[in-house]
Amino acid sequence: MPITAFFRWLPRRVALLLGLLLLPVASAIAQVPQPAQPGKALPSPDQAKQMLQGQPALVEQLRQKISQSGLTPDQVRSRLRALGYPEDLLDQYLQGSDSTALARPSGGTLDAVRALGILSPQEADSLGLSDSLFAQSDSVRHLLDSLRMVHLDSLRADSLSDSLERIRPTGLRIFGLTTFRKLSNQFDVPENGPVDENYQLGPGDVVVLIMTGDVERADMLEVTREGFVVIPQVGSIYVANQTMGQLEDQLYSRLGRVYSGVRRSPNARTKFQLSIARVRNIQVFVAGDVVRPGSYQVSAAGTVLNALYAAGGPTTNGSFRRLEVRRGGKLVDSVDVYEYLTKGMNPTGARLQSGDVVFVPVHGAFAKVVGKVNRPAIYELLPDETLRDAVAFAGGFDPTAVHARITINRVVPAAARAPGSPTRVVVAVGSDQFTDGMAPALPMAAGDSVTVQSIEDRLRGFVTVRGNVWVEGQVGFTPGMKLSDAIRLAGGPKRDLYLGRILVTRVSDDSSMTQLRSAFADSTGAVTDDLVLQDQDEIRTWSRATFRSQLWVAVVGAVRKPGRVPFREGMTLRDAVLLADGVTPDAWLKEAEIARLDSNPAPGALATTLRVPLDSTYLFGRAPGDRYAGPPGLPAPASGAPETQLQPYDNVMIMRQAGWDLQRSVAITGQVKFPGRYSLKSKTDRLTDLLERAGGLTDQAYPDGVQFYRRYTAGRPTRGDPLSAVDSGVAIPIRGGQDTVTRSAPERVDIDLARVLKDPKFHDNILLVGGDSLNIPEFDPVVFVNGFVNSPGPVAFEPGRNLDWYVDRAGGYGVSGDDDHTYVTQPNGERAGVKRRTILADRVPHPAPGAIIYVPRKLVQPQNNLGAVLGTVAQVLGILTTIIVVATR
Repeated sequence: MPITAFFRWLPRRVALLLGLLLLPVASAIAQVPQPAQPGKALPSPDQAKQMLQGQPALVEQLRQKISQSGLTPDQVRSRLRALGYPEDLLDQYLQGSDSTALARPSGGTLDAVRALGILSPQEADSLGLSDSLFAQSDSVRHLLDSLRMVHLDSLRADSLSDSLERIRPTGLRIFGLTTFRKLSNQFDVPENGPVDENYQLGPGDVVVLIMTGDVERADMLEVTREGFVVIPQVGSIYVANQTMGQLEDQLYSRLGRVYSGVRRSPNARTKFQLSIARVRNIQVFVAGDVVRPGSYQVSAAGTVLNALYAAGGPTTNGSFRRLEVRRGGKLVDSVDVYEYLTKGMNPTGARLQSGDVVFVPVHGAFAKVVGKVNRPAIYELLPDETLRDAVAFAGGFDPTAVHARITINRVVPAAARAPGSPTRVVVAVGSDQFTDGMAPALPMAAGDSVTVQSIEDRLRGFVTVRGNVWVEGQVGFTPGMKLSDAIRLAGGPKRDLYLGRILVTRVSDDSSMTQLRSAFADSTGAVTDDLVLQDQDEIRTWSRATFRSQLWVAVVGAVRKPGRVPFREGMTLRDAVLLADGVTPDAWLKEAEIARLDSNPAPGALATTLRVPLDSTYLFGRAPGDRYAGPPGLPAPASGAPETQLQPYDNVMIMRQAGWDLQRSVAITGQVKFPGRYSLKSKTDRLTDLLERAGGLTDQAYPDGVQFYRRYTAGRPTRGDPLSAVDSGVAIPIRGGQDTVTRSAPERVDIDLARVLKDPKFHDNILLVGGDSLNIPEFDPVVFVNGFVNSPGPVAFEPGRNLDWYVDRAGGYGVSGDDDHTYVTQPNGERAGVKRRTILADRVPHPAPGAIIYVPRKLVQPQNNLGAVLGTVAQVLGILTTIIVVATR
């Protein structure tokens, strides 16, 4: 009720008394302190003591944080005492305490220290993380540290220096940079892998000696630290730094002294064979601009590439072209990794030895190669390498590249810059500098950007033939080609050729167009003026049918596929009906109507109509001689109706039989004696007729709860396709009916069945249509309360109670419930809403058993702060009472 109406209704003295009573309430509400922001409360002293017991400590970290706070031990104790904590709570974390007897601070301990202002939330979280890691094993922490370092190394390796960023476009990478980034051991040499005859033996290698012939034996010979192997019955042999070939020569001599059958001869009685069973590991050092410099153990059979893979490869500042292998302070080899990356060749033949240093210096001159090459990237060039080498590194020219034009954007070297001269220039490489389609050997400079140009996208060397030819499209052009040649290459003209004209469109050098024309001499493709064509000419021919109107006849009414069909000379009515897939079962096969254009129409006339005979021979699906068994009202087969010739644009109407229709069915379920699906006898069947055929209601039936459903489409009920049985008032459609009208969901119609049973002439005894469904439920002595109420659900029915009473039984209206728009759906489908009035009594409906009450949600939500609402109401009431008191004086 509005406040103004409320005060008009109450006597003034009652209003004054109410206002005086609510003024203290408003003042008290205004003085109520607002709750503090939610947060974490300080732990009590007992809780703080429990936090400090029973766990190992991160003493030094906590001590460091306390010392960095700038508080002396006395100041810490004073603050603890002021906050209600024991002053010795943190003594064990102060400087000078014994760390061996300390306990680890738990998460609660860190919260208490943070509450004192010593730790920030971020620092407490950091200590908490360290606390959780403290309980992990050393191996797990070592693994985590390794993964973190690998991640940092990868970030550092993939970042480019400022100088490279200036020459590297987006998406262009340094060639070979990602090759060595694989965190894998698949590039390690297997310990039992094969070695070549140049492999030098050393301490830790295991050699297998196999003897066959007069002596059958196999010995595992490990090279000792002193470099010897001991062969049973032969003795020790010094093998350090010897190759496998040298060891084989020495064994012929030593074994021959003991075994007479050992000799260098194909006919030797005793033969031996050497192989490596285990390859030793050596310690090498990788230094310079690599991702992970350090000391690595690699196989003695490995090369520089194995060490480079172990170290993650060069960084963006490292060189791929001048890797150095140093041994004892001397340079023993220089490696060019491009030999491996571009040709798949091992770039060095020198074996690594223990103590070798693989050094990766800073890169040399970089140049980027972009455009139409197979591998655009940034490449490192040696001082003597040229443009030809750069293009070769990039995989050569793409098939769409111009082999006669390359553009180089160059930063002029500092030594070549003169005062006032440009610092950046463009070097154009012309066609006269190419040899056999290869780039010239021009010197390159640091920072060069090479762009290989693409061939022109515009297609040349063709003419286009369109229109009435067998193969439309482009055909190859050759100098001197004539119009007849192009038409012949397009398959020649079709038979319905229009001879009158051929159009040739020509594009000039300035892109202007010129129109040329010719004509066909006959239908064979001979032309009257055989024009000489030029490149990219377009030829257009036509068919005679192009200039004809599209003729048709329309077939509508009782046919299976109504619509337009193409008109053909000599077409009859029977032909048109055949093209419409024949007639439907309800077709009236006595005559049809044809609407035809009048040859001499009078002003305002559109068409003339004529009736033509039909007969049962238009039922094309029936075999000749069969007894006609079609729908009633159709004539028996006759000799055949005469053929009726059609004309263009005729509109054929196959009429339907009057009153013919398929069966219409309705469904009845629930508390009737014979539930099921019933076909209507006539179009005048009513609700009582259906109940009578179903045997009437049972003793458990509840007529007031009847559920009647009807399907509606475009504002009217559908017809034909029946419905299935109704389950709890929901109708289920049945597929496969004859009705082609798009259907909607079934709608419930309120019916007063109890009154219909008493008075069959009552207007609710409605006519039935196909698809109707009826469900008679049992008596349901409850009322359902749904929506925005405090406790939605069923409430037992009580006679004489209204809607508000049932809502109160369901806990009352919710905060969001709209009591002004609450409504009830009675068990028979009738709906009624409440009506609140200012002066007169409210109109509140009385639900019947089985009714459903729904409380909707308010459109404007009330405030969540109850105190603010009450305060506002009290202030408004106080102001209004003051106005009333003043007005009464």
